[in-house]
This record gives sequence, C-alpha cells and structure tokens, in this order.
Amino acid sequence: MASALLLRLLLFMALAAPSQGNHPGPTSRLRYSRFLDPSNVVFLRWDFDLEAEIITFELQVQTAGWVGLGFRNHSTSMGSDMVVRGVLPDGNVYFSDQHLVDEDTLEEDGSQDAELLKLTEDAVYTTMRFSRPFRSCDPHDQDIRSDTMRVQAAYGLDDTPRLDREQMFVKSIFLLQIVHPDDLDVPEDTIIHDLEITDFLIPEDDTTSACTFLPLPIVSQKHHIYKFEPKLISHNETLVHHIILYACGNASVLPTGISDCYGADPAFSLCSQVIVGWAVGGTSYQFPDDAGISIGTPLDPQWIRLEIHYSNFHNLPGVYDSTGIHVHYTAKLRQYDVGVLQLGVFTFPIHFIPPGAESFMSYGLCKTEKFEEMNGAPVPNLQIYGYLLHTHLAGRALRTVQYRNGTQLTICKDDSYDFNLQETRDLPHRVEIKPGDELLVECHYQTLDRNSLTFGGPSTINEMCLVFLFYYPRNNISSCMGYPDIIYVAHELGEEASDSREGMMAMNDVEWTPESIKKAEKACKEAQQTVIIKTIDVMENTTGWIPEIIPTPPGPCLESSGGKVEPQDKTPAGARAAPRLSGAGTGTATLRHLSLAALWRLSVPFPMTQAMTLQVWALHMLYTGSSKTNYAMHP
Repeated sequence: MASALLLRLLLFMALAAPSQGNHPGPTSRLRYSRFLDPSNVVFLRWDFDLEAEIITFELQVQTAGWVGLGFRNHSTSMGSDMVVRGVLPDGNVYFSDQHLVDEDTLEEDGSQDAELLKLTEDAVYTTMRFSRPFRSCDPHDQDIRSDTMRVQAAYGLDDTPRLDREQMFVKSIFLLQIVHPDDLDVPEDTIIHDLEITDFLIPEDDTTSACTFLPLPIVSQKHHIYKFEPKLISHNETLVHHIILYACGNASVLPTGISDCYGADPAFSLCSQVIVGWAVGGTSYQFPDDAGISIGTPLDPQWIRLEIHYSNFHNLPGVYDSTGIHVHYTAKLRQYDVGVLQLGVFTFPIHFIPPGAESFMSYGLCKTEKFEEMNGAPVPNLQIYGYLLHTHLAGRALRTVQYRNGTQLTICKDDSYDFNLQETRDLPHRVEIKPGDELLVECHYQTLDRNSLTFGGPSTINEMCLVFLFYYPRNNISSCMGYPDIIYVAHELGEEASDSREGMMAMNDVEWTPESIKKAEKACKEAQQTVIIKTIDVMENTTGWIPEIIPTPPGPCLESSGGKVEPQDKTPAGARAAPRLSGAGTGTATLRHLSLAALWRLSVPFPMTQAMTLQVWALHMLYTGSSKTNYAMHP
C-alpha cells in the first residue's frame, strides 16, 4: 500500500510544476487585509493581478472547523457563491467551489473555478488560501469588479459545512484598490494640522449640518497638502455622516462661531469649492506622489469652511463632539496642484425620487464648453486620477460618463454602491477631460421601503447624487451640475404647472405606480437640463440634453481549469482559456490545475503516517516552489 502511494505521489510530483505569471502564490505577501467581523475572529488578506485578472484570498479564522469565503448580492445571500474547506472525520480534506441555493443550503458548483494554494490548521486557526479569476464562465460565480463587493465569510466549530447565522459575516469592501498607501512617498518634513470643531453639543434633531470657518496653515512659501484623514471620536463615529472642507475666496467676509450651514444666516453657506471630503466608511486618503493641494501662494485660499453633517436619528441628548480633518503638508513640492470638480444632480429644489420604486434613475449633466470663459484663463486638460461617489440611503449605483465627438467613456462607477462605504478611490488609469467634453452622472435609486416622495436635500432621509473628481492641474471651476425641466416632467405626468415651484408641488399629486414611476424617469431623462457651473465666487447657467448611455459589455470570462461542467453551463462566446504552462500538454495542464485537495482525495484515502507526511511535504514543495511546511493536515 505504501509503495503504491509513493508511486502515485511521485507521478503527481512529476506533473506538478510551479505556477507561471505574476499573481500571488502560496507564500507571497498579500498587500491588503481586513477583519470581517466585529469580534476580530475572521481575518481576510487579499491581492490581485490586474493584467491576468486573477485574485488571491487568504482567510484565517479562529476555529478548528470548516471555513468558507465568497460574495453575495445587495439584498440576499441566496445565489451567493462560496469556496469552502474542511477536514472530514476520516482525515480527508475537502475544498470546493459552491453556492447557496437558499439561505441555509450550500450546493457544489458544476464548474470548479477556485484553485487551492495553501491549507493550515492548528489548535487556534484554520487558514485557507486560494485564487480565482475575476470573471469565470460559471453562472454561479459572482464577478470580481471595480465596484463595492459584499464579501461573505462563514465558519463552523466542526468540519461539517452547516450555515449558522451567528457564524456568517458580510462586509462591504472595494477589493481592486489600485494604489496601496505603502507604495506612496511620506515626506520627512511632514507637518500635521487639525481643522476641527471642538466640544460641540450635537442637537437632538435627526439631521444637523454644523459649519465654522478656520484658517489653513500659515506658511511663508508654497507648500503642498498631500494627505487627509478624518478625526473622529470613536463613540460618536456613527453620528457623523460626512465632513467637507470648502475653500473660501480671500475677499470673503466670514462669520465667527459655529452655526447651521443652511439655516437663517446665509453667511454660513459661503464658500462652495470643495478641497477634500470624507463620508461614512471612508478612511485616510493620500494623493499621488506627483500631486498635492497648494497652500501659501497669493492664488491659494487662506480660509476654509468646515462642514460636518450629523445624523442623530435616535435623538440622543447631551452628546458633545470634536470632529474634523487632519491635513498632512510638506515643503517638498509636487509637480501638480490638485483640484476637485463636483458633478451630479443639483440637490435642491428640483431633485425628487418617487416612493415604491424598484428602480429609478436620476441624471445630472455637465457641459464644459464654458469652463475657459468662467476660469478667466485657458483651462489645461484635466487629468482625473481619483473620485468619491455620494448618495444617501436609497442609492444603489452611480456612474460618471464622458462624451467627446460622439465617443463614450465611463470614468468611474459603482454598480453595488453601499452608503456605509464611501471612500476616495483611485482610477486604474488617469482619464483626460478636455474643454468641450460633456460629462453625465447617473444615479440609481430604490425606494421600495418608502411610501412618500424623497426630495433632494442635506438630511440622510433626503437624497443626493454627487460625484467628486480629483484632478490636476487645478483651475477655478468648483462644480458643474444639472437638473431637469420640472415643468416638462409635470406635464408629461398629466399635472398642471406654470413654474418650477408648482412643478415640484405637482409631484405630490401623482399616483405613484410602477407605470407612473417609469414615465417620470423617462420624462426626467428627456427633459432639457439646466446646467449650473460655479467657480469660487461666480455662477453661470447653460442648458443641454441627456445623451444616451450605452452599456459596456463585460470582458471575456475565464474557462474552468478543473472539475466537471454541467450541461446547462455552456461556455459563453468570447470565453478565454485558463492560463496553461508553457510547453505543457493538455493532460499535464489539467492535472496541474487540480486543487491540492483533489490530489489529496486521489492519493490519501486514510490518515497519514509520519512517512506519508514527508512525502506530501515533498509534493507540496514542488507544487508551490516553497520548502516551508505550511500545508498542514490535521485528522
């Protein structure tokens, strides 16, 4: 028996060559990590090869039982895919690509598209590392996209996969982060400056927008702000909805103290050019090494308006808060000055979303043809490198599209937007905007849980449709936003209206049904848009029409490299084959892509002896290219 086993292992050793390509292997460092549960029991590391479209995960859980990792859609775990691993009572290891057929039942996929790279289990942790393509040809696998992903982890206290809601966790993560903070330069002369309000008594109202005016760091020569991060008090963190810094014109006469940004004193709404912004779920953000926010020159702002939006839905009394933004700045100058361009739907008073909508789209147009006139000087082409997307609780997806000479390009998007994860993200490639281009923001909402109209506004229960584009070199344009002709919309819905106020009031008279909701969406899209363009101290209007957004087809899927394929899972047109070893025949490649668990099942139908452990270690060494004993089996 032992001789036969050794012969079988030697055969696999001859066939199992190390992987080719740049994607992480069994021992490679994975750059990104996150706890997936509030108790810090479930820890995920990951990294990816953008060119090969392969992503690698390592899940570490404090358990000696089975573990699973996968992805779910926005509203339900049904249809979620999950890769599971465990050790059977007889000592055999299983590793399987599965999906949830209902809330409680896992079923194995017909196509096995995950490749096992490492398994370890000791008295404390079970660790599983595997890779999978961004997009497999298996309809049960969710695509890994440049969107927010709902990562789902599960585990058990024994090795029988049973789904227990107490041991299942879902966390929204943007997996395809192009730039890691460790890859960026940190100047040695860094100075940190706080822009904050202190000891502010949060009102017991549902929504409060608190504003104050603060000086930027006083410097005798030009410096660059290269990083910002929120300053939050941990026990008040859930009350803070967003923090924004607006640049003020140096001729502005500014009030003192703290007051409602949009209340009785209009002076507290002065200054509308966004410098930086933070929202729920975000962390710090560092600009690229060649760009920063300029301070210290006559053209730079000296004061900012700090706006903090609080959501005190439980009307908690007596809560004091000190919140703001840490800015990191340096005298080591960068090549470009950063600007922020705000796009989307002009929030108030025209924006509305019907109740009971499964889906409703809003559109905000920007026409850049007036940029040079309003800038007062030629506008260099904008190089877009980052973005921040913002809606409130009804938002489900956003996208920003660019049009030039009849050609459409998607600048940024999130088809799985999560209100609780609003972060500044880097584009994979810098996008150029030229004067004359048109920009369109599309926001997708769902209001099935609402029985009255939702209007645009600052409250969390109101809505917004905003995109902030980070670019260089800076110009004077602060925002470019659109809204539809509400009189036209009212007439299309059979309502009378002679001005915008009557048009908005007429929306309350509409009987909202699936048919009238679709009719309103169509009317908003077909109506002429008023486009409002602002600089730090000037505003002008123009008009335009919403161009059609042509859906971008998904890229080719990656064919399964192992396992059976169900008859109904036909290979889609445009599918590409899994990477094969150079010079390897079909049989070699097929065996190479069997998971270690598959090899284990073929070769070890019973618990290992010490001698067998050494033989499996030798197999592992050739399979992974590593001599480290990190493939441990525990019967």
